[in-house]
Amino acid sequence: MSLIELTIPAREADIGTFRVHRLLPYRNRRMVGPFIFLDHMGPAELGIGEGMDVRPHPHIGLATVTYLFDGEIIHRDTLGSNQLITPGDVNWMTAGSGISHSERTGAAERTHLHRVHGLQSWVALPKECEEKGAEFFHHGREVLPLAERNGVQLKIIAGEAYGSLSPVTTYSPLFYVEARMQPGSKLELPENYTERAVYVIAGRVRVGNTVIEPLTLPVFMPDGQVRLEADSDAHIILLGGEPLPEKRFIWWNFVSTSRERIEQAKHDWQEGRFGKIPGDETEYVPLPPDY
Repeated sequence: MSLIELTIPAREADIGTFRVHRLLPYRNRRMVGPFIFLDHMGPAELGIGEGMDVRPHPHIGLATVTYLFDGEIIHRDTLGSNQLITPGDVNWMTAGSGISHSERTGAAERTHLHRVHGLQSWVALPKECEEKGAEFFHHGREVLPLAERNGVQLKIIAGEAYGSLSPVTTYSPLFYVEARMQPGSKLELPENYTERAVYVIAGRVRVGNTVIEPLTLPVFMPDGQVRLEADSDAHIILLGGEPLPEKRFIWWNFVSTSRERIEQAKHDWQEGRFGKIPGDETEYVPLPPDY
């Protein structure tokens, strides 16, 4: 019997400067643990003068997590944060009751050919934390725990796994791990979480005789040992956690247990109640007329 509950294919989405591969949400699987959104950005090669320009836009009820493999992004938000993100760093922004932020390529990076490659994910907050005050945390790559299992190099991006705990503040049980496997190496997924998934960035990985194709997100059955085997050098992401007990509604950049709260967020954005971003006050993303 297959250990895979379903496999989510990546769908291409346009974010302006380049296209991304979107895994979550999916029509047959809205979330994996508390993860409610997952985009694989790039890899994109950008020319001189080009860059990523995600204009100011709002969020409620979730935390955004930015993790890069290549390139640089400048994060700004209505808290006054102005943070350069480089490969291996973790940017965790808790939207809570509401925040606006932007993500752009810096002026220095635009002076030469450069590359953007990474993951953008959203983690839904527990109901009791949905209206907490907004927060921003940045953790450099040097503080993230490293582990090794049978020749597999592991970095704990967020949550707890493989005996290590990331310093990133989280609000429900989850794991988010980057793994690099050598040919012939094996890795078992954490068994102490109800929902688990794997995303293959590059390489050939199997579960038994089933090959996990790159740009797909297999979600595994709650029970049972899942062992990954690498047939080549492989770069993968492991993620999951405990499901939140209440249904989540998602509309554009808003996540909530309440439809009414999302309607309020729409009006707040239209009326400019999310505030201004220091250093990025001019542009903004309009509320979609029919998202």
